[in-house]
Amino acid sequence: MELFELGIKGAQEGLAKGEFTSVDIVRSVIDRVHAVNEKVGAYLTFDEEGAIRLAEANPKAVPIAIKDLINVEGQPCTCGSKILKGYVSPYDATVVKNLKANGFIPAGRVNMDEFAMGSSTENSALAVTRNPYDLGRVPGGSSGGSAAAVGGDLCIAALGTDTGGSIRQPASFCNCVGVKPSYGRVSRFGVTAFASSLDQVGPMTKSVEDSAILLKALAGHDEMDGTTPHDPVPDYVAEIKGATLKGVKIGLPKEYFDVSGLDAEVKRITEESVKRCADAGAEIVEVSLPHTEYAMAVYYIIAPAEASANLARFDGVRYGHRSEKATDVLSLYMKSRAEGFGPEVKRRIIMGTYVLSSGYYDAYYGRAQKVRTLIKRDFDEVFGKVDALITPCAPTPAFGLGELQNPLTMYLNDLFTIPSALAGVCAASVPAGATAAGLPVGVQFICGGFEESKLLKVCKAFEDATGRVECRRAI
Repeated sequence: MELFELGIKGAQEGLAKGEFTSVDIVRSVIDRVHAVNEKVGAYLTFDEEGAIRLAEANPKAVPIAIKDLINVEGQPCTCGSKILKGYVSPYDATVVKNLKANGFIPAGRVNMDEFAMGSSTENSALAVTRNPYDLGRVPGGSSGGSAAAVGGDLCIAALGTDTGGSIRQPASFCNCVGVKPSYGRVSRFGVTAFASSLDQVGPMTKSVEDSAILLKALAGHDEMDGTTPHDPVPDYVAEIKGATLKGVKIGLPKEYFDVSGLDAEVKRITEESVKRCADAGAEIVEVSLPHTEYAMAVYYIIAPAEASANLARFDGVRYGHRSEKATDVLSLYMKSRAEGFGPEVKRRIIMGTYVLSSGYYDAYYGRAQKVRTLIKRDFDEVFGKVDALITPCAPTPAFGLGELQNPLTMYLNDLFTIPSALAGVCAASVPAGATAAGLPVGVQFICGGFEESKLLKVCKAFEDATGRVECRRAI
């Protein structure tokens, strides 16, 4: 096995035994990036000298790829946008500080949909990222660079962010584990905001245990983020030992299976996953989340509204792109933003500004928040009956580059991930099988708020029951 093929656990074990050093791992990853990144396009930049320097200073550290909206001191943070081209972060995000304190090196920066707005990474203004299992297909989004890097063995593990499904959907497309923690479990300080009431940082890894290791390093209270509770962080690694599905009640929400856009092979693999859970001792219970049908509409009111406010800071005045065509202050704002933002970001800013405007706020944003409360209550009630939910993760396998031109069709990729994001509960995608064409398909598990220990136990037991999902990789 090449060192770049290792996961976190394997890397840490080899480092502890002295079989290799952190510098060896970093150099192996760099060689892999040089060999295949031109084909895959996962990385935007890779601070080779900085990573080697950090590895020399900490010979037991493991390099991690970072989604390009998380600030790392001295590294670019472009958010996949022209408007931040040339910006270099002056500070570390809290999650990066936590990584460094727990034996990880923030190395390369990976591609993403611009400002995390998209489901294919095709909205990046800086690079094209391809699925490592089929270079003619997308890696998913918005954490497509993270997923492609993990799925293509261009890194040991990666950080992604999930607002409406941006960790889980690309994890499903690229055959890796992706965990969206509960809202507040991981600090957002230093993470460029898309929708502040939804955004969460999470691990994207080669195994469930690797996600447990990384989440333990990331999670915890942060004085710089008031949404993070003071509650102690469980030892997720210790808690998944001996994980079993025996006696676990797993709910099947009927609203997730009676969907016209659900691909036949995705449905088959999900049903096979349900059977695997039952064979491993789980009790399968049909449940209902009756307000699921409103989740998509609610999300596409709340998320753009929050984005329109958050992105107001990118104005060409303090940093980033400044239009050379401006003649006064107003034209500086207008031209800088028109030139710097891509079409999807502009679309969502316009949508968000509209629903927050005078005369429409109560009709749209206010009402959406009320329905969001009903969606959360659905989850609260169902988790009084079952331990976890199992659902499809994405309605289809990875689709072709340029295949989905209609924005509304693209938005439907988050059909199964948005409800749990609105509810603030934890969820994960775990590799579950492959289509006849060899494309990966993940299955989604959902647990209640701050029940990451339970979620990781269920995912680990499922992973053990399923075995390694083999798919034909293109690189």
